[in-house]
Amino acid sequence: MYPISYIEPVFRPPSEWKSLILQVTNGCSWNKCTFCDMYTSDTKKFRPKKREQIEQEIIDVAKSGITTRRVFLADGDAMMLPFNRLKEILTLIKQHLPQVSRVSSYCLPRNLSNKTVEQLVELRTLGLKLMYVGCESGDDQVLSLIEKGETYQSSLLALNKIKQAGMKSSVMILNGLGGPELSRQHAINSAKLMNEAQPDYLSTLVVSFPLGEQRFAQKFDQASLQPFRQLTQQELFKEMETLLSELDLRKTIFRSDHASNYLVLKGILGNDKDALLKQVRLALKQPSEVSLRQEWQRGL
Repeated sequence: MYPISYIEPVFRPPSEWKSLILQVTNGCSWNKCTFCDMYTSDTKKFRPKKREQIEQEIIDVAKSGITTRRVFLADGDAMMLPFNRLKEILTLIKQHLPQVSRVSSYCLPRNLSNKTVEQLVELRTLGLKLMYVGCESGDDQVLSLIEKGETYQSSLLALNKIKQAGMKSSVMILNGLGGPELSRQHAINSAKLMNEAQPDYLSTLVVSFPLGEQRFAQKFDQASLQPFRQLTQQELFKEMETLLSELDLRKTIFRSDHASNYLVLKGILGNDKDALLKQVRLALKQPSEVSLRQEWQRGL
């Protein structure tokens, strides 16, 4: 157990399960996305953690003798910190935990608008090598409905800036985010965004609402759209077929293996595009011939 005083709950990408989770902020400074219930508790009010506390926790980890080669900067909004604060934190990690080979962080696209490519290059040389970017969708109508506070263009600008700095990007798209009515345009425009950005990693998960979907669905009602409902299993497969068909990626590692997904898909796009589409189409036409997760297996 790391000698760090966490403000619970703590969230991280699944691939960071071996990493030291270093909380440099608490909560999310935006915290308006209607699909997200991660930072709704009273304990998750946004605030940056004091530099002195971060330094002491890094020193305590170093003194504990626990070795870690990767560090994830939590919570959901570490990249909103100014460049100089991020530089200080990365310098402390490099000084006290010299064995660390990679630092990563969630990244809201807007948080890179006040950071230059040159500054990001400097952060990369200090160890920050991977950004997890929750684009959620490439469709501006869907992005507006979910109050993401981003657009197709703002997401693309951030992803391009990450690439120009020599960092890697891992993008998340949420299946089912537009409901049945906007499903096709959500998939097509999300693929278009990915084709322009060419991220290093692309993952999908199925949108779900553990605390209820009333807040989310309300925006659809206000926009005079059909009442929102979650996609059926077959509708999710159809949306995935559209997404994969429209994707034109060269060497992106693709994963659709989150617990929320009925159908587990893994591959490299574009090499494995045809094989992945074959799996999805089989699930559409002959679901009994495909290994699918049962509802009880999809608990988050």
